[in-house]
Amino acid sequence: MNMNRRNLLKSAGAAVTALPFAGQSAFAAAAANAGLHHKPTAKRVIFMHMVGAPSQIDLFDPKPMLAKYANRSLPPEIIKNVNFSFISPDSAALPALWDFKKYGKRGTTISSLLPHFSKIVDDVCIIRSMHTHEFNHPGGELVLHTGFGQLGRPSLGAWIDYALGSANPDLPSNIVMCTGGGSAAGTAPWGTGFLPSQHQGVRMRGSGDPVLFLNNPKDIDADRRRKLLDATRKLNEMQLAKSNDPETVTRIAQYEMAYRMQKSVPELVDLRSESKATLDMYGIDPDKPSFARNCLLARRLAERGVRYIQLMDGDWDHHGKLKEELTIKTKQVDQGMSALVTDLKNRGLLDDTLVIWGGEFGRTPMAQLNDGRDHHKDGFTMWMAGGGIKAGIDHGATDDFGFNVAQDPVHVHDLHATVLHALGIDHERLTFKFQGREFRLTDIAGNVVKPILA
Repeated sequence: MNMNRRNLLKSAGAAVTALPFAGQSAFAAAAANAGLHHKPTAKRVIFMHMVGAPSQIDLFDPKPMLAKYANRSLPPEIIKNVNFSFISPDSAALPALWDFKKYGKRGTTISSLLPHFSKIVDDVCIIRSMHTHEFNHPGGELVLHTGFGQLGRPSLGAWIDYALGSANPDLPSNIVMCTGGGSAAGTAPWGTGFLPSQHQGVRMRGSGDPVLFLNNPKDIDADRRRKLLDATRKLNEMQLAKSNDPETVTRIAQYEMAYRMQKSVPELVDLRSESKATLDMYGIDPDKPSFARNCLLARRLAERGVRYIQLMDGDWDHHGKLKEELTIKTKQVDQGMSALVTDLKNRGLLDDTLVIWGGEFGRTPMAQLNDGRDHHKDGFTMWMAGGGIKAGIDHGATDDFGFNVAQDPVHVHDLHATVLHALGIDHERLTFKFQGREFRLTDIAGNVVKPILA
């Protein structure tokens, strides 16, 4: 069939004239209109990534056995044939540097560094048996967000946007906010890879214009902006008729999305409508950028139907000065992340909002530079809440040294499969054909972690 403009749009399931109201490309509409694979338990995801990898030993998974091996290496059978980024396998064991107590109905062991989180342990599922296959930051971050340790694959947020489309035509479906240092993988953790570029995560900034280039330039009013967009649209439609390029369809849609965002985004980031009690719960000054402020914005985005909200917080790579640096970082995130769960629960949003917290891997049970920890991929901790996940449970365990997974291992591929399952998507059926092959987020692996499902 001659793929002219009319046939292109008909086969894609949408018309260019409908794009200002669609919030997704014609090609994404074909996926969204296919329907869910099963009944979902979640409508949206908030993923809090602690970039650099927090120490599970000092936050969630203390190991008394490490105290017995302090200042000497772990047993040879534990550390044989293991690679580390900076330390040697025979480095001395380093016990947890903070006190732990039991909290909640099930007596969950939590570090004194997390006083706010200790109050919500009955609302979360703590997974103590995470593992991955990359032990350095760029690859680890890529696996966590794209399922693959090299550049070029779509991010989790892009896959979700591609599969489900937009629930709010005035806001992007995939939004990222960053605090602290940047990502070692650049923008790839919210990129589109080979998916249509419309599914790219949109970065919202903590200060200045919340989205770059969103405001009209000086001497350009709304009426003139509309005329410019209409003229640009006609040119793009002429180009589409010649090239049949799906990226031209995307470009038209994105221009229109940006126009609508000029009204929706300023209202979104204006926190003056929030009560003093809410601001105090998050512990924020609404005019100052912070991770906690991003947590409150994440709740506001969830209320407005945004599918995927990614909070990236950097500076968790503690090879030294662990006592000092981890104290600073946990103080920056503990209240905000805990308030987010509580706030969602109080507003009836937690039931269908899946919240995830963790790093690209964990930290070693052995010391680096006496008071730090190296990267560790073989056993670490993440937690999840809401969106069809069982509340108030622990899943899996590491061995007595916190080195290897000893019970119920959960790979990052399994995490992705479970997230998609909660959204009503079968991870094996969500595919995109590229260079002659059907690709998926979980590649050729991944199993839904059924024991944590409510």
